[in-house]
Amino acid sequence: MESEQTAELIRAQLRRLRLAAGMTQEDFGRLVHFSGSQISAIELGQRPFDRLFLKRADEVLDSDGLLLGLLRIAELHGQPSWLRPWLDAERAARQLRCYHPTLVPGLLQIEHYARAVIRADDLLSDDEVERRLAVRMDRQAILTRPDPPMLIAVIEETTLRRADESFRGIMLQQINHLLDCVKRGGVLVHLIPAEVSVHVGHAGPLTLARGVEGEWVGHLENHVGGATIDENEEMATVLARWEGIRSVALPKAQSELLMKEVMDSWTI
Repeated sequence: MESEQTAELIRAQLRRLRLAAGMTQEDFGRLVHFSGSQISAIELGQRPFDRLFLKRADEVLDSDGLLLGLLRIAELHGQPSWLRPWLDAERAARQLRCYHPTLVPGLLQIEHYARAVIRADDLLSDDEVERRLAVRMDRQAILTRPDPPMLIAVIEETTLRRADESFRGIMLQQINHLLDCVKRGGVLVHLIPAEVSVHVGHAGPLTLARGVEGEWVGHLENHVGGATIDENEEMATVLARWEGIRSVALPKAQSELLMKEVMDSWTI
């Protein structure tokens, strides 16, 4: 679905919902803190809308998230072609395994941490940063659905400790989020201790998805995109790399203690 077609659909649904609720543009505008003329301009396509406006509109019109949902679907469909096969595998997965040599994996990032990571790319505009952030946060919904996949994440201890004083508050929130995810269940986090100097995972980030029939799909990232792997021979190599990464990580309980130790070292 093209972006302009999606925008037109959202505008049409906005007008339909407003009229069904018996509201004039002025009535609706007051409730979402816009003027009637601004609502008219949005419905006619003369003024852009953003996520905050659609969220307010959904609340006022009691539309069960329809407008924001349409935007989310459009954003996912608007992802680059190299990423779409992986997004399909991610949504259908019964188990996910992820590792990144320098970052907390995206599915476990809090909003402030994710925004900082995305904003580190100086080539992105503020609008593009927020768009990518929204997509990343939306992808995390698979972890809270009724039948979530099991997620196993391996994270470097050095990744959690890489925080100067200005970033430490965000990292404390991030580590707390990791611990909360583990406590809720369905998520396992294993840390690779800092004393492990070299291992096979340093070659780059990887994520694995296991489907309902036991089939594996892999995703490898790089600076200009990524590749989805599903051929048997290549998958055998990626799975072996995962086992090499997992073998140098700490067990669950020790990893939790180490995460708490990292936080304590900043707060004592």
